[in-house]
Amino acid sequence: MAKKGFSFSKTAVWALMALLILGLGGFGAINLSGNLRSIGTVGDKSISVDQYARQLQQEIRAIEAQTGESLPFARAQEMGLDRAVLQRIVRNRALDHEADEMGISIGDATLRDEIVAISAFQGIDGNFDREGYRFALQQSGMSEAEFERSIREEAARGLLQRAILGGVSMPDTYARTLVDYVAEERSFTWARLSEDDLDAPLPAATEDELRAYYDANTDDFMLPASKSITYAWLAPEDLLDEVEVPEEELRAEYDARSDEYDQPERRLVERLVFADQEAVDRAAAALEVDGTTFEALVEERGLALADVDLGDVAKSDLDDAGDAVFAAESGDIVGPLPSSLGPALFRVNAILPAQHVPFEEARGVLEETLAISRATRAVEARAQEIDDQLAGGATLEDLAQETKMRLGTIDWTQDSSEGIAAYGAFREAAAGLSANDFPQIDQLEDGGIFAMRLDETKDERPEPFEEARDAVETAWRNAQIVEALTEKAESLTETLAEEGGFEAAGLSPQLGEGLTRSSYVDGTPDDFMDQVFDLDEGGVAVLPAGDSVVVLRLDAVTPAGEDDQTQALMDRLSQQLDQALAQGLFDIYSNAVMRDADPQIDQRAINAVHVNFP
Repeated sequence: MAKKGFSFSKTAVWALMALLILGLGGFGAINLSGNLRSIGTVGDKSISVDQYARQLQQEIRAIEAQTGESLPFARAQEMGLDRAVLQRIVRNRALDHEADEMGISIGDATLRDEIVAISAFQGIDGNFDREGYRFALQQSGMSEAEFERSIREEAARGLLQRAILGGVSMPDTYARTLVDYVAEERSFTWARLSEDDLDAPLPAATEDELRAYYDANTDDFMLPASKSITYAWLAPEDLLDEVEVPEEELRAEYDARSDEYDQPERRLVERLVFADQEAVDRAAAALEVDGTTFEALVEERGLALADVDLGDVAKSDLDDAGDAVFAAESGDIVGPLPSSLGPALFRVNAILPAQHVPFEEARGVLEETLAISRATRAVEARAQEIDDQLAGGATLEDLAQETKMRLGTIDWTQDSSEGIAAYGAFREAAAGLSANDFPQIDQLEDGGIFAMRLDETKDERPEPFEEARDAVETAWRNAQIVEALTEKAESLTETLAEEGGFEAAGLSPQLGEGLTRSSYVDGTPDDFMDQVFDLDEGGVAVLPAGDSVVVLRLDAVTPAGEDDQTQALMDRLSQQLDQALAQGLFDIYSNAVMRDADPQIDQRAINAVHVNFP
C-alpha cells in the first residue's frame, strides 16, 4: 500500500519498545522448556507463547509502577488481568486475520521508514544503528523477521481500524438536546405550608386508625437484616481491681510530665516588628501623641493581627524583651524593645498565671492512667490462655463463669454503633461472622479482647406494631397534616397562578431565579427541581415535604443560550458522542470478526505460561 496518507500508529511501537528497553531481562526471567510455541490460533494467525507472556508481564509491571508495590501473579489473576490480556490479544489477532483476508498491508519502504524513525534504534549520532537494532531484538528474544512482521500487522490493523472509525459522527440534534436539557433554566415562586397553616387542629388518632395505617404501610416500618450475636468481652477496666501501681512509678510519671504540671507564668502577646529604630520610634510616638491604635499600625504595614500574634509565650521566649513585657498589665503596649527580628512593639492581651499541680492533686489521674496501661497488658497476657480454652471446647458462657469476661448479646446491623459495636474491630468481625465460625479471641482498639458466636440471622422484617407504635403515630399524624394542607393548597391554585397570588393567599413567597436541573434549593423536597422542570410555564404544583407541603409556581422558562460557554459545551459533547459512536461501531465490528475467525485457545499452554510467573 502506498505510504501517502498513511500515519503509522505509534501505540504498538512504543509498547514494543517498552518491552525491548524495560524488558530486556523481562521474559528472559521466565524460562519455558520443551517445544511449546503457541497458546492458540485465531483464523490463520497464531498467538505465540512469547507474545502472550510479554504482554501479560507488561501489564503487571504497569500496575506495579502505578501502585509502587509488587503485584504477585496470583493477585493479578484475581484481578482478571490474564483474561483481559488474552482477550485483547485474541481481538487483535482476529483483526490481523481480517486485514490479511482483505489484502491490507504496508510496503517495504514504509516499514523501513518506520523502523529507522524509532529513536531506540538510533545511535548517538541520531542515525539508525543496525547493530543496536539487532542486539535489542536479540536480547528481547525476538527475531528481526518477527519484529518486522509485528510492525506490519500493527500498521495494517491500524489502517483497518481507521477505516471503520473514520467519518463517524453523531447528529448535532442529539448534542443539542443534551445541552438544552443541562443548560435550560427555570424561574419560579414557592412557599411552605406547615401544621400552623391548618384551619383547625387535627384530632388525636384512635388505636384502630393507627393499626389500619400500620397494616397499609408495613413497608415503612421494617427492621433491617440483623445478626443475633452472643459475645464475651474483657476490657482493661475489668481488671483494674487486680492492678496496683507502685508509689515510685507514680512519682516517676509525675516527674516525666513536669512540663504539664508545672508551668511558669505566660502572656498572650502580639509583636509588631519594624525595619529600624527610627521607624519603631515614630510608631511609638504616634501611639502616645497622635492617638493612633495598635490595630492601625498593623494595618498600615499591610498585615493582619494574625500575622503578629505570638500566642502564649513564657518570659524566656522573648529574650531581652521578656522583663518589660512581663512587667506590663493586660492591654498594655510596650516598646520599642529588641527582638530576634529587629526592634518591635509588644501588646499584652492576657496574663496566664503560673500553674503548679502538686503530686497529690495529680495522683488520681496518674494512677488511673498507669492502672489502665497495666490492665491492658494484663488483658494481653490472658488472651492466649482464653483462646486456648475456646479451642479446647469452652463456650462463651463458660468463659463468663470462669473468667472476668462479660457475656452479652446484640442484634447487630450495619448501622449498629452502641456498646461493643462502637469498636471498628467488632463491627468488622460481625460483618463477616457466619454460623460455621467458631468463637476465637480478637483484639479491640483499646486493648480489650472479645469472642463472638452467631446465634441467628434475621432477614429484613416488619417491626411489631407494639414496638413501632410511636413511629406509626408520628407517620400517621404527618400523613394527616400533608393531606389537609394539600387539600387547602389545591383550593388556592387559581389564586396562586396569578401575579401576587401568594401574597393574596397569605403566604410568604420565595423566589428561584435562573436555576438549572442540578440546582439545590434549601428547605424543599428531594425531587423539587425535577418537579420544577416538569411544570409548564404558569403551572402550579403542590408537593408533599414530610410534615408540610410546598406550593410551587413556574414563572419563566429560559432556553439554553447561544453564548461561547454553551457552544464550548456543545462541541465537547459532540466530540464525546462521536467517539462513543465510533467505538461502539468498532466493538460490534471486531466482535463479528472474532466470531468469524473462530479462536482456538489451548488452556494447557496458557497454564504452562502461568506456571513460570513468580
